[in-house]
Amino acid sequence: MTILDSLLVLEDGRCFRGKGVGAEGTAFGEVVFNTSMTGYQEIATDPSYTGQIVALTTVQVGNYGVAVEDSQTPKSDRARLAGLVVRDLSTLSSSWRASGDLDRWLVRQGVVAITELDTRALTRHIREKGAMRGGIFRQAHDKDRDALIAKVRQTPEMTGQDLASEVSVAEPYGVPAKGKAKFSVALVDLGVKRGILRGLTERGVNVTVYPAATSVEDLLAGNPDGVMLSNGPGDPAAVLPAIETARAVLGTRPVLGICLGYQILALALGGRTFKMRFGHHGGNHPVSDLATGEVWITAQNHGFAVDPDSLPPEVEQTHFSLYDKTLEGIRWADRQLLAVQFHPEGGPGPSDADAIFDRYLDLLRATRAE
Repeated sequence: MTILDSLLVLEDGRCFRGKGVGAEGTAFGEVVFNTSMTGYQEIATDPSYTGQIVALTTVQVGNYGVAVEDSQTPKSDRARLAGLVVRDLSTLSSSWRASGDLDRWLVRQGVVAITELDTRALTRHIREKGAMRGGIFRQAHDKDRDALIAKVRQTPEMTGQDLASEVSVAEPYGVPAKGKAKFSVALVDLGVKRGILRGLTERGVNVTVYPAATSVEDLLAGNPDGVMLSNGPGDPAAVLPAIETARAVLGTRPVLGICLGYQILALALGGRTFKMRFGHHGGNHPVSDLATGEVWITAQNHGFAVDPDSLPPEVEQTHFSLYDKTLEGIRWADRQLLAVQFHPEGGPGPSDADAIFDRYLDLLRATRAE
C-alpha cells in the first residue's frame, strides 16, 4: 500500500499528491489561487485570507525569506490563511532583510502547507470548476481518499460565513498620524491590513480602529472627520452589524470602503452581492478608472462581487475589472461616499491605485471647508 506524505483533497474528488511542509496537522478551507509573483508573507498575514487555502501560481516561493515588517496583520506577524500550497519551497533566504526562512516561519505560525505538487494543474482545475472546499492531509493512504473527501464536504462553505467578526479587533485602539495630524478617521475593522493604516497615517490622518460590531453611536462619539470600512474575509451579506452601521453613517461623514468594506457599503445602499466563480486573487489585475481613462494594475483578493444593476441610480459606477467587467468602484457625491473593490495600498503591490487615499482626503477637506 502506498503511503502519501501529503494530499490536497478537493470537494469534487480531485486529489493532488505532494510533500508536507510547515506545521503538522490538517488544514481545511476554500481553495483559491493567487497570481502574485512576490509577497507570500503579505498574503499569508492578510486577514482577508482567513478560511482559505491559498495556492501560489509563481513557481518558487520563499527565496527571500520572511521579515517582520512585511506582515499585514496589525501589531503582529500572525498568519491568517488556513493553508498554503506551493510548487517549489526554497530552502535559501537570499535577502539582507530576512529574519528567517519561510518553512520555519510556517511551523511557528501553525500553518499547514504542501509543496512539490502540480500547481499549474490545480490552478487550471479551479479556473474550470471554480473555487471549492479542500483539505491538506498528512500521511494519507490511498484507501482513505473517500473518507478524506467526505471530511472536506462536511466543512462549511464560504457563503454565509461572517469571518470578519472573527478577525476584528476586540477593543478600539489608535494609530497616530505620521507628522502633523490633519484629520481623524474612525475605522471599522473587518480584517484591516497594516498597509491600509499606513496609507492613511502617512497622509496625516489619526486613525481609531473599532470592532466590526461597533454601533454608529460609539463610532461617531469621538466626532471623527471621516469613517472607513476596511477589507476583510468571508461573505459580506453575513456581516449584519457592519451593514447596519454603514447604513446609519452614510451622509453623516465622508466614508471610504475598501474590498469587503466596499461590498458592505453597497449592501447598505440596498444593493446585492454574489459569489464569484473563482474570485480575484493577485497583484496583476487591470482596472479601468472611468474618471481619468487610466488603467490601473491592482492588488485584489475577493470571492464576492457587487451586482451593479442592484444599486440605486444615484450611485456612480467608477471602476470596472478589465478581466471580467465586474464592478470595482462606486461613488455617491451627495452622500460623501467613495468605495473600491481593489486594494489601493497594495501589499504586496502594486501601488497604481494609491490615489484613492488622496481622493478620500479631498472629500475630508471639502467637508471641513463647508
